[in-house]
Amino acid sequence: MKHLTPTHVLYFQNNFPNACFLDKDVLENYGHDETENLQFTPELLIKPSNTLEVSNILCYCNEQQIPVTPCGARTGLSGGALAIHGGILLSMERFNKILHIDENNLQVTVEPGVITQELQNTVKNKGLFYPPDPASKGSCFIGGNIAENSGGPKAVKYGVTANYVINLEFVLPNGAIIWTGANVLKNATGYNLTQLVVGSEGTLGIVTKIVLRLIPHPTKDILMLVPFSSATEACRLVPEIFKQGITPSAMEFMERDALLWTLQFVDDSPVRVADHHQAHLLIELDGWDEQSLFSDCEKIYQILESFDCDEPLIADTQAQKDALWTLRRKVGEAVKSHSIYKEEDTVVPRYELSNLLSGVKEIGAKYGFKSVCYGHAGDGNLHINIIKGELSDHFWNTELKTAIREIFELTVKLGGTISGEHGIGYVQKEYMDIPFNEIQLNLMRSIKNIFDPNGIMNPGKVFPEQLS
Repeated sequence: MKHLTPTHVLYFQNNFPNACFLDKDVLENYGHDETENLQFTPELLIKPSNTLEVSNILCYCNEQQIPVTPCGARTGLSGGALAIHGGILLSMERFNKILHIDENNLQVTVEPGVITQELQNTVKNKGLFYPPDPASKGSCFIGGNIAENSGGPKAVKYGVTANYVINLEFVLPNGAIIWTGANVLKNATGYNLTQLVVGSEGTLGIVTKIVLRLIPHPTKDILMLVPFSSATEACRLVPEIFKQGITPSAMEFMERDALLWTLQFVDDSPVRVADHHQAHLLIELDGWDEQSLFSDCEKIYQILESFDCDEPLIADTQAQKDALWTLRRKVGEAVKSHSIYKEEDTVVPRYELSNLLSGVKEIGAKYGFKSVCYGHAGDGNLHINIIKGELSDHFWNTELKTAIREIFELTVKLGGTISGEHGIGYVQKEYMDIPFNEIQLNLMRSIKNIFDPNGIMNPGKVFPEQLS
């Protein structure tokens, strides 16, 4: 990888005069995302406005072997949007248009810089629903959701980003512009390039247009918060609800400290955490038939009779529903403000969730760290926040990696993997040997090399150093 020379900078300034930024404060601001306290300042920030500009930028960078790191809203938690090798940071924030809503085919065409919640609100006005809803949906971009294959609470019923991406306009590292598929719901024509790009974390090229599938928006919902005297008991409940034929639209787990820390950030919350409450489950049911939802709610009450829990809080008004969801979505922010932390994004089959949680606590006791856990219990996705607290810098920067490796080894042993929705990026790549052997990793590297033979696209991400 090459660093930028004055000749390179002059080329970009002459050819993209309104898109280039060299100011030190701007570059430093774009040198971080939401991953811990990492900082990698790019040498040049470019904000293109159309696909042809992206194509020309990549073509030149490919010829000159200049590293290019694509970025969106920089809300990621794995360092995927950090320019760790300097070079160009290519921001897609000017690609912010909803281009077309096809109400006949239930599709929408958008640019990658559209904020997820803005898209959801726009299509909701037409009675349509785009379900993927990461916690940062009020600020994250659709393009970033595609790069990480984001999920969120609704994934348990409706699936993740990949389940809604139909077709992509995509710029290859050499500047070639392609569409990856067709705007149809079934496609058995060749390899599925669309799904290969989803979750590729900006390592294969740049997405410039996106065609998404929509569904009719549910009109009814019920939301309840269930307190438990044991966190593992809360996890144990999760598969039992599905066994009764009930599929909640969300099923969120919050450990005691996660909820207590978050309550400090909100006013007039309907939630009161008793001394014996060790965890809560936020359960949502949605659909179109109110009686059917009430029936499922009654079944959940019957199941709860066999568990060590207190009376659920039922949200009676939209304001109460909004307040409960605000609590859940602010957990990550609350944990981050409380202490330096590392967040691991584990996922296991939902029946193994209680075993994963118990194992994490045992590993924490072994190594002397505190963890605060929360996440999407309905699909087995547990966010493990390891709190620095009074731990020494030496332990935090060196020995903790051994403990994290044990957590990931346990996760894989339970049938899971090391990221459910945050991606691998920069901070998790050294652990990729746990879910994959070298044959599997080399297959992925080979795919990367076909798309990007000069290795300019988001270098230093996803893959660990190759074994000699």
